[in-house]
Amino acid sequence: MEDECRPLDPLAAFRLDGKAALVTGAGSGIGRAAAQALAAVGARVVLADIDYSAAEAASVVIAGRGGQARPARLDVADERAVEQVFAGLAQEGGVDVLINSAGISIRRPALELALADWRRVQDVNVTGSFLCARAAARGMTRGGAIVNIASMLGFSGGLYPNISYQTSKGAVVNMTRALALEWADLGVRVNALAPGYIQTPFLKRATATPEGRAGIEKATPLGRLGRVDEVVGAILLLASPASSFMTGHTIVVDGGFLAR
Repeated sequence: MEDECRPLDPLAAFRLDGKAALVTGAGSGIGRAAAQALAAVGARVVLADIDYSAAEAASVVIAGRGGQARPARLDVADERAVEQVFAGLAQEGGVDVLINSAGISIRRPALELALADWRRVQDVNVTGSFLCARAAARGMTRGGAIVNIASMLGFSGGLYPNISYQTSKGAVVNMTRALALEWADLGVRVNALAPGYIQTPFLKRATATPEGRAGIEKATPLGRLGRVDEVVGAILLLASPASSFMTGHTIVVDGGFLAR
């Protein structure tokens, strides 16, 4: 019987020394912060983004702090592009950690939402996460961790019309459960993070007016927007051995929004 009282080093459990990680949407916001955090705990990080210049700039910042990072251009909705990026990484030993952070939002009332816009949001947020997860899992022969960035809006209607985004993030939550069950035998853990209203460029439009920002702050029990540094702790937990017995779960970091 395994020793249930063996000594633990809780700090070491969050280290990713010698591990390779890929972060999508790494050019800004939560993706960029996640890449910086993974590099800080020892991972070699590929910062993938459709905006190569943003990924390159973020990589330079990480390298300047002593981390190991390089950029890659990637449209996660392009199956061929996804397969090419991961095939290249497979030649280098594969990926141990994937953070699916790429996402878009097209805010329109449902009665005014064009089908093309609906499809684009699903293509990036849902299909893109699936394509990257599938490609990563194929090469995780020694196990690995996949963290999908969902949203609290996958559980809530939110504060404004955003039907395509809300639907896509609900799909990401359940895709996380399904992949966790399917890949458990491979030693691949799949979890998700569901952020609330976090101060990133992604939220710029919603907070462009004092009224918009005030509405979000009023709806959040902690009374303010979150910061990206308040999200990365949960990402590190899910990406590291610290959560080695967790799979199929979604951690919500929302300032209490869903508790209402």
